[in-house]
This record gives sequence, structure tokens and C-alpha cells, in this order.
Amino acid sequence: MKILLWHVHGGWTDAFVRGRHEYLLPATDEGGPWGLGRGGRDWPAAAREVAPADLREEEIDVVLLQRPEEIDACERLLGRRPGRDVPAVYLEHNTPKGSVPNSRHPLADQQEIPVVHVTHFNNLFWDCGSARTTVVEHGIADPGYLYTGGRAHYGVVVNEPVRRWRVTGTDLLPGFARTGPLEVFGMGGEGLGQATGLAPDQLQVRGDLPTAALHRELAGCRVYLHLLRWTSLGLSLLEAMHLGMPVVVLDATEASRAVPPEAGAISSDLGQLQREAARLLADPDEARARGRIARQAALERYSLSAFHTAWDTVLADTPQRARQVYAAAERRAQ
Repeated sequence: MKILLWHVHGGWTDAFVRGRHEYLLPATDEGGPWGLGRGGRDWPAAAREVAPADLREEEIDVVLLQRPEEIDACERLLGRRPGRDVPAVYLEHNTPKGSVPNSRHPLADQQEIPVVHVTHFNNLFWDCGSARTTVVEHGIADPGYLYTGGRAHYGVVVNEPVRRWRVTGTDLLPGFARTGPLEVFGMGGEGLGQATGLAPDQLQVRGDLPTAALHRELAGCRVYLHLLRWTSLGLSLLEAMHLGMPVVVLDATEASRAVPPEAGAISSDLGQLQREAARLLADPDEARARGRIARQAALERYSLSAFHTAWDTVLADTPQRARQVYAAAERRAQ
């Protein structure tokens, strides 16, 4: 299939474009959210950059939507409306916002475009009405077992921890810093030390590293901390598990499905998490043993092959589903 999608979520797209299809990524000189293209990533040749003005010349089989605004953008660029003139699916990356139990999805109740959630938690909490929904869990390109745990530090990967604060559990970092130093990776970490009140010997802000360097540096930390309160399921957590790191995880949203307790520790009791984290930091052998369990669990549930198989099923069904919707619409019109 030839699939049109925008480069919205780099980690997720990294897995998706390693499938067996052709992937068209709109690219402009300015880049940004509507023209990032490959974004300089080392992706297969099947992930091809296309100028927006050239999209009408492409024989697109399916549009993979990730933002509501993309429906109108596709109609403008393709001259065809997703769900009506070209088959489409809508990929929902995020947990709902606002009044969570009552959060209506932007595509709720329509029949033309199925909604694909990345976690069962999201599928449960988004109100999609009568819209058809399904779940395709994350897949990770296995970086290999890289864990050394040579530094008795906690590793954390989080983007914009100061701005997002309680969402990312940034306010919880000082409690863990009392038991061991932190290394924080990711975008937007400037000012984190001042915001948390942590001294340089308690906190290193490592910044946004290229993927291979991130994996190598992160795997040198003895324990991975995942303290997000409200997230679909952080890909960085799954990557850390693939690396062979023991993980200490706040039991929120989808985390309990992804992380067996034997892989480190998972709880909503902060005192218990801090004690378990400190124990693993002080015991390299136990940390390594739990990290191996984490890696095995991640390989079994979040493999790239299972991810692509599930997506192939969704994509294969999309044109047939679109034809059924079109036929039903014609019958109603008659």
C-alpha cells in the first residue's frame, strides 16, 4: 500500500515506517509540524519525502490521520476527503484531556474513519460514541541488550519536564534524588535544576541526544525511572525495557499492562517506589536480573513484528470498510 502520513510522533513513526508498505511524508523547506518529512532520521527508503504540492500526483491507498486538522488539509492537498473519497484511519496517540470520563473524541459517532488507539486504556477512556475503534499496541525496533548499569544513577527520559510538570511527574523527582543522583534526557530540560531545587550533584540534564547515543548513555544508568502521571504509554519506557534496564514505574494509565512487578517495581505508593528504587540502585546484581525480565517482557508484548502484523490487518480492512460505507451512503441517498 501507499500510505500518506505526517511526521507527528517520531518514536511511533520510526516503528511504523519499517513495515512492508510505501510511506509518503510531506516535507517542506520550513519543516515544522506540517512539513518535517523524515526529519533527518535513518529510516528505510520506503519512507519517502513528498512536497505537499506533489501529493495529487501520488496514487494514495490510505491516509493515516493523526490530528483532526489533517482531514481538511488532505482535502485541500489531494482534492479528496479522507473517509469519503480516499480510505483513512485515525491514529489517536494521546490520553484524553479535560473532563476525562466524559471526553468526546473529535471523530466520535462518524462511521467513515475508524479510530485506532495505541493503548487499551485510551480506548476505554476516550468516548468515541458509535465510531468504530480498535487498539494496536506499540512496537519497538529492538536496540539490543545494551545495559551495563555502571553508573549508580537513575535514568529518566522526558520531554519538556518543566512546562509539563505534574503530567510528567517532574514534581516527584526530588523525592527520588534523595536516594540517588538523576540523569534526565530529552527535549526542553533547561531550567530543570532551578525548578526542582536540585543541585548539580543530584541532577544532570543530559539534553536531547540522537537515538543511538541516547540508548548507549541511558543503558549506563543502573535504574530507569518512569514517573508520568498521565500518558498513553511512554515509548522511552519500552525502549528502556528493551535495553535490559530495571524499571521503577508509577502505576498509572497503561503501565500495569506493560510492566510486570518482577521487572523492577510498579506502584502508586511513592514511598514503596522510592524504597525499591534505592534497593536496586544499591544492588547491581538484582538490578541486572530484573532488567533481563523487563527486556523479555517487552520483547514478548511490544515486538516490531507483532506491531506490523496488527497494522497490516487494520490497513487491509480499510479499503473494504470504505467501500461498505460508500455503498451504505448511496443506498440512503436512493
